[in-house]
Amino acid sequence: MKVRVRFFALARELAEERELEVELAEGATIAQLRQELRTALPALAPIVGALSFAIDDRYVDSNTSIPPSAIVDCFPPVSGG
Repeated sequence: MKVRVRFFALARELAEERELEVELAEGATIAQLRQELRTALPALAPIVGALSFAIDDRYVDSNTSIPPSAIVDCFPPVSGG
């Protein structure tokens, strides 16, 4: 299945892409997407474990299955004080 991943903030800068279409197995999880991003975009490797993901404007965890034709938003870790 094809999944469109949109990158924001630091994730966009490191990926040097606004979005990327990724081919995943049917029923793939966010954890599997995370691994695919690590392979497809090595520049994301330093932060890929800390990325947050949202599907349909809802944050999801690593065990969440990605629906077919999903658009997944990818956010870097946020720091503040």
